[in-house]
Amino acid sequence: MTFSIPVDLAGELVKRVPARDRSRFLAKALEKSLQEEELALVRSCRLANQDPEVAVIEQEWDQIGDQIEESWSESPPR
Repeated sequence: MTFSIPVDLAGELVKRVPARDRSRFLAKALEKSLQEEELALVRSCRLANQDPEVAVIEQEWDQIGDQIEESWSESPPR
């Protein structure tokens, strides 16, 4: 896998993390960042699900989805 990082950040990595530990260090940092993003997304979804306006919109979308599914189920086979 190849990717680029800003020169100043690469310099800090080289200064602070021994060469033999850099892959492990970057893997841990990436894992932590991805977990934080996932938690932020979950929190956002929970907050949105508590909003009464969002609940109304969800119900409207559910009804649309039901109508679409029904029209497909009534279509003759090809």
